[in-house]
Amino acid sequence: MSAPYPEAPFFQSLAQGDPNVQAHWLTTEDGVRLRAAIWPLAGAQGTVLLFPGRTEYVEKYGEAARDLALRGFATLAIDWRGQGLADRPLADRMIGHVCDFHDYQADVRALVTMAKDLNLPQPFYMLAHSMGGCIGLRSLINGLPVAAAAFSAPMWGIAIQPVLRPIARPLAAVLKVMGLGTRPAPGTSRNTYVAISPFENNVLTKDPEMWRYMQRQVQERPELALGAPSIGWVSAALAECRSLALTPSPTVPVLTGLGSDERVVEKHPISERMKRWRNAGFREYPNAEHELMMEQPALRNQFFDDVAQLFAAHR
Repeated sequence: MSAPYPEAPFFQSLAQGDPNVQAHWLTTEDGVRLRAAIWPLAGAQGTVLLFPGRTEYVEKYGEAARDLALRGFATLAIDWRGQGLADRPLADRMIGHVCDFHDYQADVRALVTMAKDLNLPQPFYMLAHSMGGCIGLRSLINGLPVAAAAFSAPMWGIAIQPVLRPIARPLAAVLKVMGLGTRPAPGTSRNTYVAISPFENNVLTKDPEMWRYMQRQVQERPELALGAPSIGWVSAALAECRSLALTPSPTVPVLTGLGSDERVVEKHPISERMKRWRNAGFREYPNAEHELMMEQPALRNQFFDDVAQLFAAHR
């Protein structure tokens, strides 16, 4: 494809899913190069804009795109700035950094412009996981042009030990002001979680096959991996979560899914928002961890069925 969306690399053997996937470079208004992947589908009922979580990359959603295609939807996923093969702002590529969470909205605008320029099937829908759920909520508030949206374990609060919670936000802000914003957050590792953690008692999935799927991707293509968040990222994330908590919900029809055994994001902000969000549904999936789209087959299928039912009702 000619400019402005030249072809980008994509590791199909790791992503699995539909081999007809197309990967392209796109550039934001502030000059950051991102990568997006399109899983086209003849006769699609619409296109799902898939917002990944922190540390993630488009190959991770090859199987999810196949699940969505089986239910009638094309998929467009993104490598956020600082992740996957998108531009990374720091010399140490394993530290995830952003100065302000609103910077991610430039990535969203570039993705929507691309979807329209390429005439991807409409209506558009949003499916957002974890950090992508934080970005996605802000996008909906800003008027993201989607007919409906679904969240998987959205990061509307970060799980922090109770003893540290009162000081986490001011400490991160102080360290950022002291010029330490690009340092790894205390207690984090430069290594990506799936590369160094055993399957037993991991916080992402109870499905060993999906665990191996994620592990193999970062082992064979370490350039996709990302480790610790920076102090600046933590400060920006906490500030955005606080700001969102004070902002009314949009009117877009929504489904939010959360695993009963969730340990990565904070549950309370999710339940509180869903109590107040009109035209929204909430479902807790039993015996599920953080990654609903990478969980055991029955749970994964149930989540995608629920998402597809919502989307199909708003065509």
